[in-house]
Amino acid sequence: MRLGLISLGCDKNTVDSERMLAELIGHGAERTDVDEAEVILVNTCGFIDAAKEESIETILEAERLKREGACRSVVAVGCMVERYREEMAESLPEVDLLLGLRDLDRLVPELLERGLLPGPTPAGGVHPGERIPVGARHVRYLKVSEGCNHGCAFCAIPLWRGKHRSFDLERLVAEAQRLEAQGAVEVNLVAQDLAHWGREQRDGTDIATLVEALLRETSIPWFRLLYIYSAGLREPLVELMASETRLLSYIDMPIQHASDTVLHRMRRPERAATLRSKVARLRETIPELTLRTTVLVGFPGETDAEFRELVDFLDEVPFDRLGAFAFSPQEGTRAATMEENFVPPDLARDRLEEVLEVQRAVSRERLAAEIGRERVAVVDAPAAPDEPTLELLYEHSPGAAHLGRIESQADDVDGVTVLVGGNGLAPGSLVRVEIQRAADFDLGGRVRGVVRPAPGRGKAVPSPAPQPGRELPVLGLDSAWGR
Repeated sequence: MRLGLISLGCDKNTVDSERMLAELIGHGAERTDVDEAEVILVNTCGFIDAAKEESIETILEAERLKREGACRSVVAVGCMVERYREEMAESLPEVDLLLGLRDLDRLVPELLERGLLPGPTPAGGVHPGERIPVGARHVRYLKVSEGCNHGCAFCAIPLWRGKHRSFDLERLVAEAQRLEAQGAVEVNLVAQDLAHWGREQRDGTDIATLVEALLRETSIPWFRLLYIYSAGLREPLVELMASETRLLSYIDMPIQHASDTVLHRMRRPERAATLRSKVARLRETIPELTLRTTVLVGFPGETDAEFRELVDFLDEVPFDRLGAFAFSPQEGTRAATMEENFVPPDLARDRLEEVLEVQRAVSRERLAAEIGRERVAVVDAPAAPDEPTLELLYEHSPGAAHLGRIESQADDVDGVTVLVGGNGLAPGSLVRVEIQRAADFDLGGRVRGVVRPAPGRGKAVPSPAPQPGRELPVLGLDSAWGR
């Protein structure tokens, strides 16, 4: 069976997609381009309106390929299906199978029953619980927990992902070892809030315990922390980041706002003074720290004065990286009931543009300060001759170039570094680069040497022995991936 997989949404969805892909290949599927696929599998996202629209548009395109191309079956799974299964079944009749998060263990049996999978193929070499990358092999994500306990007023994720459950330390270490065996150079730890990992044990186990184990039991050169609330940034983790070079000096700490009244209405745990103090402490303790955050504008009732508090805070406490989005009401959340206080969409968009413009200036200044410095970068891919970033940073292309990222640039969200002067570098190589150019969000530099060649080049790397447990990430309370 020729399988076309489209993974939408967050990095946690990517992890689920990689597990599904491995399980399907283990039962006889062969991954191919969507245009040539017999089965198109769409892993949907239902976080905000824009994500839902993207999911629907992707499914409609898959349905077109079913009518006009080689596709025999369209399958939609994941977050959006979990929330809107009945509505999707009624409005998208050409979708052959809809599976929510709690039903993913039915994916393989359903496809087998429909005659779309030939069955287990030992020659495929896919172990239970293994993941096959849907993107680059050298940049991977390790989901350490499922669900969330925070109950923010605007967020529907707990409604379909459930309460927080940490994954077992031994399983996570074994999974990281498998990622390393597959060629991972950078592993990004992800969860709804990394700081909650291990707290169920009530014995002092926390995210620092997990990071220490990952550093001890693997040789992966880069670990990065994504999605951690400031309240969870305790001293053991901060000290570990300050002392361990393999744990990158990078924290993704979503604040969402900086007006105490808005934070209260959002049901967020932090306040502006706490955030200000935490940022100061982090920058004092961790050399060369890169801080990324996310903010939400246009929350119901947000006044001009409250919005100005946010802008003033971002001027006073600038973040190196920032993502922003405008509020959209999500069914089932507290914020969705605040209709009388909704901020007009046009005003919310204006506020969003202002925040992004403020961050553009901050980013431009921070990146300009990199010029003349030598950094370590990971090579992601060769740069195409018409790559816009290449032309932006180097008016006259200096020949072969690659796209990569220095330690302060997270995959997919923080811009890139154009690498020139290094011919034939394989993705996953770590190189020394002298920064020569800077734009609003991207850098350019000349390769001065190779720090670490791409792993496994020219030879197959075996996977460690598989761990027992359910193969697909089912969210029921009996899930082998949760506690």
